[in-house]
Amino acid sequence: MKTMWKSMLLAGAAWTAVSGVAVAQDANTDDTTVGAIIVTARRTEERLQDVPAAVTAFDERALERVQATDVTGLTGSVPNLVLGQGRGSSNATNIFIRGIGQPDALQTFDPAVGVYVDDVYYSRIRGTQFDLFDIERIEVLRGPQGTLYGKNTIGGALKVVTRRPGDEFRAGVSLAYGSYNQQEIKGSISGPVSDTLALGVSGLVSLRDGFVTDPVTHAEYNDKDTMAIRGQASWTPTDTLRVDLSADFSRDDAAMTVGQATSTLTTLFGGTILTIPNPPPAYNFETRTTPGLPNSTKLTHYGYAANVTWDISDALTLKSTSAYRNLETDDYIDIDATQYELGDVFVGVDQDQISQEFQLAYDAGGPLTFVAGAFWMRENITSSQKAFADDLIGPLFANPTFLRTVNDDLETTSQALYLNATYALTDTVNLSGGLRYTSEEKTYSRTTSTFSSNALFGANPAFAFSGLNNTWEDVSPMVSLDWKPADNVMAYVRYSKGFKSGGFNGRANNPGEQAPYEPEQVTSVEAGVKSTFFGNRVLANFTVFHNDYEDFQARVSGTVTDPGTGLPSPELTVINAGAMKIEGAELELIVVPAAGLRLDAQLGLLDASYDDFKDVRFTATGGSRAFQEPAFAPRWTARYGAQYEWSLGDAGSVTLGGQARYRSEMALSVDNTPTNSQVRLPGMWDENHWIMDARLVWDSADRRFSAGLYGQNLTDELYKTDAQEFSSVGGIRTAYYGAPQTWTLRVSAKY
Repeated sequence: MKTMWKSMLLAGAAWTAVSGVAVAQDANTDDTTVGAIIVTARRTEERLQDVPAAVTAFDERALERVQATDVTGLTGSVPNLVLGQGRGSSNATNIFIRGIGQPDALQTFDPAVGVYVDDVYYSRIRGTQFDLFDIERIEVLRGPQGTLYGKNTIGGALKVVTRRPGDEFRAGVSLAYGSYNQQEIKGSISGPVSDTLALGVSGLVSLRDGFVTDPVTHAEYNDKDTMAIRGQASWTPTDTLRVDLSADFSRDDAAMTVGQATSTLTTLFGGTILTIPNPPPAYNFETRTTPGLPNSTKLTHYGYAANVTWDISDALTLKSTSAYRNLETDDYIDIDATQYELGDVFVGVDQDQISQEFQLAYDAGGPLTFVAGAFWMRENITSSQKAFADDLIGPLFANPTFLRTVNDDLETTSQALYLNATYALTDTVNLSGGLRYTSEEKTYSRTTSTFSSNALFGANPAFAFSGLNNTWEDVSPMVSLDWKPADNVMAYVRYSKGFKSGGFNGRANNPGEQAPYEPEQVTSVEAGVKSTFFGNRVLANFTVFHNDYEDFQARVSGTVTDPGTGLPSPELTVINAGAMKIEGAELELIVVPAAGLRLDAQLGLLDASYDDFKDVRFTATGGSRAFQEPAFAPRWTARYGAQYEWSLGDAGSVTLGGQARYRSEMALSVDNTPTNSQVRLPGMWDENHWIMDARLVWDSADRRFSAGLYGQNLTDELYKTDAQEFSSVGGIRTAYYGAPQTWTLRVSAKY
């Protein structure tokens, strides 16, 4: 079977390469090109092909080609990017780039891939699964971005640039209906109201029934109920000053996201509650859930931002980015994915952040250019959590009720200074270097209380601590050298370092678990070639990289003896577990062999392995789990796309497009074998799979009107997106699945 998958991958690569060779035979017969995208990955505008780093960018038409309607739709379209809905949440996004990410939405865990919207940093992975509407482009920066982006970009950055109002009137509306009673409306309107002021507003309402059903209550889960609106104003009082203001609000009011129980569930003392076969049966999108709880997930997310750009002179530009954001979530999560009250959790989070960044950019047209800046952010997070576990204790103690409550408070202050400069050594050789100093201070308090009808489990004093404080500092360098032997070819080599702050354990329920963990660090060496050929009708970008990942933060589960009762108690500790080596290669290829025909491919090869992974429970291997496979680090990611546009003359055009996305087998949890075992846990892994999508779209001759039929997961492939490993709590191991086959009919009009 594995040989077949590899054969299909190689055949796809060969097909795309042969298509590229074919262009040479008729390269001058048509002026159709691969196009060019202007990006701001280095905080200044430049062509994507001129950036000496691994960056993938999507404009509006590219997002249409990959059929991405929210950020998770980018899966497969960027080499070595794994992106999907977060476990048990309809509003969190797991983002892993080159095997580095953070899958836990708990408020005390920082992301490892930074998400930026109009240069404003989103500090939680909650609230990042936003729909894409009125977007100018998306940029995905692979590898550490320590100098220009800094905070928590140890794996990379995902940058969203919204469409700003300008001096031309623009309006559009899109209506969609699809599988599972999908109903969606998107709209936008913008334009000038005076010679110096332009206004714009855009919004969406998106609804869909759930594709997971409780077979007893018939309640539906994994649904969608989202509303979002964004208002913008652009004011240019002079030729040298521009002020961009924005305000946005989104609301999510869906049922829970649920998965499948994959391991036998037990009481705290080992008694069987529910037997699950090993391996578990194929998932049928039916999950029993616990009655009597709200079983919902709610989010409100809003913010304001002001971007002020002042051209001090022809060579010097000062930019200020000021922002405030607020995020509130009330999530019920059925972690055990059964009707039993074993791992049912409420997590209520209230988060706000205020940030200020100043940038000074210099470009006098000479050999030296630079961007310097200062960044400050303060974030406050309070949370209220409840763990409902009436079935955890079991009949040994007469089935007592059990409720654990947690209240915690985290304040983070982040400060940074940075400089990134480029010097042209010759007309074809540039040397770039950067340095960023970061200081992060965190203060954490927490109270854990247990209530039970059995005094043994509910009579102990609350476990509490307050005012834990620590500061972590880091200096992150970057240096790159690029060479352009021709206008259409650039080769580069780049060294960079990434840093993710330390922190405190947001699941500390026992003495000692509150101990702080230290920062993570990644050092990366990357080399690449970017090129276009045959009259700009072929684009080929190739990258290789090697990362040393040190002190990675891992949650280690276990069971300890409660000193008050002498009874077992789940232990959830976060430690700097060890080190990893990650290396690989990436290829991005676009070919336009004839007018209307476009072929493209993105391939990623990744080799990730632990050098060290400490865990004292693994006595059979000397306290090491280094034999395990790192999570969310598939060896292969690939996408092959093709589209052809037929002209209908005055009647417009019809486009037929399709894509095949591949991901090789992948661990979905850091804990993917039992303790003291090298046998894989099937539920904690996803197998090799292909996802096939297609679209058929009619556009009017002036492209103002369109109607299209879009199919996702045409072969109805069953595949996993995430998993939770909480075996220290009743043996819980739960897998989450991607959506089955869906169809959408969409009509649009724009002016």
